[in-house]
Amino acid sequence: MQRKRYDPEFKARVAFEALKGEETLSALSSKYGIHPNQITKWKKQLKSGMKEIFKNGQPKSDEKNEELENKLYEEIGRLKFELDWLKKKL
Repeated sequence: MQRKRYDPEFKARVAFEALKGEETLSALSSKYGIHPNQITKWKKQLKSGMKEIFKNGQPKSDEKNEELENKLYEEIGRLKFELDWLKKKL
């Protein structure tokens, strides 16, 4: 039997509903067909992740970090090439 895999949006929605506390874990469990322990785990993950969002005022963008990383590696490569070329010239 394969494990069910849930997308992040679904997990966030269920965890947020659990966090609001308008429905019991049993009710949410029946509503979404998920074990209450799993909902509790997602709720804890949501709580811990919320701290990171407000840590520096803005969530860090993986795309921006990746773009910056690519530019830096490109710069390193170019500088290394220039350094090697200068060593050969001298």
